[in-house]
Amino acid sequence: MVAVRNIAVLGATGSIGTSALDVIARHPDRLRASVLAAGTQVQALLALCIAHAPAHAVIADVSLYATLRDGLRDAGLSTQAHAGAEALDTLVASDACDTVVAAIVGAAGLSSTLAAARAGKRLLLANKEALVLAGEMLMAAANGANAEIIPIDSEHNAIFQCLRSRDTQGDVRRIVLTASGGPFRGRSRESLASVTPAQAIAHPKWSMGPKISVDSATLMNKGLELIEAHHLFDIPGEKLAVLVHPQSLVHSLVEFVDGSTLAQLGLPDMRTSLAVGLGWPQRIESGVAGLDLLTQGRLDFEAPDLQAFPCLRLAWQALDAGGTAPAVLNAANEVAVSAFLQGRIGFLDIPALVEDALALLPAAPAHSLEALLAADAQARRLTEHAVSKHAVSKHASTPLTQSQATPLPHE
Repeated sequence: MVAVRNIAVLGATGSIGTSALDVIARHPDRLRASVLAAGTQVQALLALCIAHAPAHAVIADVSLYATLRDGLRDAGLSTQAHAGAEALDTLVASDACDTVVAAIVGAAGLSSTLAAARAGKRLLLANKEALVLAGEMLMAAANGANAEIIPIDSEHNAIFQCLRSRDTQGDVRRIVLTASGGPFRGRSRESLASVTPAQAIAHPKWSMGPKISVDSATLMNKGLELIEAHHLFDIPGEKLAVLVHPQSLVHSLVEFVDGSTLAQLGLPDMRTSLAVGLGWPQRIESGVAGLDLLTQGRLDFEAPDLQAFPCLRLAWQALDAGGTAPAVLNAANEVAVSAFLQGRIGFLDIPALVEDALALLPAAPAHSLEALLAADAQARRLTEHAVSKHAVSKHASTPLTQSQATPLPHE
């Protein structure tokens, strides 16, 4: 008989959280959502508690504690209400769960992710900042406590499946991450000077939020994934490569020293990666259909254009520098992308601002989370100052309006 796995779903009301709960609900004999956590969407959290009956529910916004507590009581649930980051950290480190789905977006998810790793839990990792900002610290914590990290991002989950662990043991020649190429694939650098936020979020394949859509358009998203792969699989930057694959069906490839290459293919649905993480080493039903290659047709690959899309080069640079450099890269990029979406700078100013931040804030040792957060804050201040002074841009763009926040058809 398979033991029931008790799962804490952090970011339960988001897309990854709801996908995780969909997979969990398909396996009531082996999976149980024991802890559900959300940021501010208390009514959505209450609805999930009614559907899944967890032992504990956590709302990050402490001002909403009474609403959560009273809502659980009124629904006749025995679920215990909690509020605040400290309560969440305590729960994920306790015996309330043995598995944690870390899907809280941004730096807000760092503390609970580290708490789960230090407690030796199985960690289904979907929080990019945990690895980009504090990868060395997170992996050291996981290794010290024998925590098992299974990445949920499709590219890294594909690599995990090809390697069957995060230990490469010297038999890997290189790891290849695939990128869709974004909406501007094939365009020259010169032609990108006048692109607008509306054009940048018009992803040819996926419907995503504005920030990640711009990161895809600049290839910074793939650069951040390189840094994540370095930490997850303990592989140096020189063994990491990127290929543009516009169909987005091959999620990553691993080339071994004997000449073999393994690739993972599948339809773009997060439930596949989540099912891998929840069931591993067994395979469990995810609700996702198989891939029909005859219907899909051809698979194309090409090299990324680092001249037109220098963000990928800058990410490699930050990876090589180590220490606080990835934190600076990530923070400067977030500020620059926000400014671009507001129409304050042009598209090509995004990599220019990031490059300036990396040059002005040399990499320092990342001894503590405080040091990393301080580097993050310093990079944000520096980049915001550069934006406000119009030190870089001569091509301010038209800001993104609310009606444009939904991705447009590819032109």
